[in-house]
Amino acid sequence: MYKIAVAGTGYVGLVAGVCFAEVGHQVTCVDIDEKKVELMKKGISPIYEQDLEGLMRKNYAAGRLYYSTDYKKAYRDADAIFIGVGTPEQPDGSANLSYLATVARQISETVEKDCLVVVKSTVPVGTNDKVEQFIKDFLPHDGEICVGNGAGCNRRIRVEVASNPEFLAQGTAVHDTLHAARIIIGTESKWAEDMLMKIYEPFNIPIVSVSRRSAEMIKYASNDFLALKISYMNDIANLCELVGANIQDVAKGMSFDERIGSKFLNAGIGFGGSCFPKDTKALEYLARQNGYELRTIKAAIDVNSDQKTILYKKASRRLITFNGLKVAVLGLTFKPGTDDLREAPSLENIPLLLDCGADIYAYDPVGKENFKKVYPEGKVGQGAIKYVDNIEEALENANVCFIFTEWGEVKAIKPVEYKKFMRTPLVYDGRNIYNVEEMKKLGVEYYSIGRPYVEISEALSEAAATKN
Repeated sequence: MYKIAVAGTGYVGLVAGVCFAEVGHQVTCVDIDEKKVELMKKGISPIYEQDLEGLMRKNYAAGRLYYSTDYKKAYRDADAIFIGVGTPEQPDGSANLSYLATVARQISETVEKDCLVVVKSTVPVGTNDKVEQFIKDFLPHDGEICVGNGAGCNRRIRVEVASNPEFLAQGTAVHDTLHAARIIIGTESKWAEDMLMKIYEPFNIPIVSVSRRSAEMIKYASNDFLALKISYMNDIANLCELVGANIQDVAKGMSFDERIGSKFLNAGIGFGGSCFPKDTKALEYLARQNGYELRTIKAAIDVNSDQKTILYKKASRRLITFNGLKVAVLGLTFKPGTDDLREAPSLENIPLLLDCGADIYAYDPVGKENFKKVYPEGKVGQGAIKYVDNIEEALENANVCFIFTEWGEVKAIKPVEYKKFMRTPLVYDGRNIYNVEEMKKLGVEYYSIGRPYVEISEALSEAAATKN
């Protein structure tokens, strides 16, 4: 087993560190935030992620998992250092590599033994070459350090950089790491490849070994393909509405084709989160920098941007105004199972509703505290926002309801409850949770994505017929 240091305790770093400890390695997770480190020592995760806290407590108690702000000690003793810091999107779509550069410099000024530096962060193709050179540039020039594959080098310390992109999904990150479909490693020497193979051997998962640049590209190509699939289905869904087809029937028919598969065929209000939006823009930017236009990726970005506010546009055509209306918002996070708001549809739609004077009553089982940091409770612009602890309070006397996240608690609400609680049972469902015919029978005016909609006249006449 190896002594591993992990730089960064966000989704990538913390989950990786905990899972390395779970399979038997000795792991130190490094973060600059002392309060965060103290919380993790108590078994409290800084991110909302299923099964994570249990494994944190288990492996900390077993002496395999440590947390520290002392990067010098952690890096000095490590056989391998995994970097899982953020590479946030910049205004031009490129990746901000400043956090990565900071860790690389800390490593170069700290290492005292042979060390493999492994970049798990999502980075543009060619970045790991630069990281290795950057480390070399800042190593002490005492004639005792060797960087690279060691050819012709008799010095006592060897430092190399490898690529090991992650493919976890928020909400299922622990499972995705321990039971991944494959592990991608990108190396430039047999020494680095062998070490990574041994580190991952206890996971008992297929390992695909390629060059560093190929590993970097696999990450982008995989994520962007899935983003393409989502945007394609949303585009088809919008056309389905115009021609009278049902996107769920279309998706079902497509899913039986093994060449297409059944996953990522659900239409909705676009993709969000920390990966797909950022990675599509970063790959499109990389292509432009190399004089090439990725037309398919550019189209996916455009479709996704338009899709996020499609429900707001539908509602705006139906209503004279939102001013003074009670608007129920169910779901704030970009997906269920996480408290992450990055690129969430709620962040696009709620400002539009507030600008129109809506009184928003928002429900989310875990995301509301993070949303309060963006929009504190109370008067906001022309409107106001209140955060509620249960769905019934959000729906009570509401004029309209928007569903942005398919939390289990939201899916558990029966269609009849919209009729029971709302002043006007008018529902805009961005996740296609309900059966259209059932909503019509109950007298709920219902709009979703890529399916027939139920107008108020239809809802009322159907409800009356059912009652009689």
